[in-house]
Amino acid sequence: MLNYILPILAVLLGYLIVAFFKLQEKNSLKLFLAFSGAFLLSITVFNLFPEVYHHGDPKQTGVFIMLGILLQIFLEFFSKGAEHGHVHLHDDMQKFPWLLFISLSIHAVLEGFPMHEHSTLVYGIIIHKIPIAIILSTFFINAKMSPTKIATFLILFSLMTPLGSFIADNFQLAKTYYHEISAIVIGIFLHISTVILFESSEGHKFNSRKLIVILLGIIIAYYI
Repeated sequence: MLNYILPILAVLLGYLIVAFFKLQEKNSLKLFLAFSGAFLLSITVFNLFPEVYHHGDPKQTGVFIMLGILLQIFLEFFSKGAEHGHVHLHDDMQKFPWLLFISLSIHAVLEGFPMHEHSTLVYGIIIHKIPIAIILSTFFINAKMSPTKIATFLILFSLMTPLGSFIADNFQLAKTYYHEISAIVIGIFLHISTVILFESSEGHKFNSRKLIVILLGIIIAYYI
């Protein structure tokens, strides 16, 4: 049950941080994003990689991982990189951002598939969702989107990962192709986490604080 509830609470927490603490994206999120990228990458390598390569043909598994990377690149043409900490849309938004919502939802539904088999993955997804929710909330508020549209977007977005877990739990087709879908998710996570890590360095140089939080993310992911 926590696998269904925690991703929803992560999005809510991200919004509340913006609403009550007025957290500024550029000044306050770089370390959190660096930690989330390292943590998500480590969870992927330590938990998902061994399973998909153990149960599937290595070359075929590699193909599905590469398909996941390509899928995420394609989705980012519409999300403009919101999955790894960027939102580049119109400054004044009166219409509901459907392309952003659909691309983020596809990503979120897919990431929910392997979660019911890997309880530790939920922590990686939570750590990933909180800064994304902060960035989205900050952007929507600054873009003067109506509170109703902001609430609609964030509530529906928060339900997408639990929806993916529900599909994986209850639909035979999803169970049949579970490892192939998991390999696609690995590709998505690899792309997102590595982009976060590369973009967390200014001038391609890691400062000491970012290096510490990245190492902390790796160590925590190893031991949970």
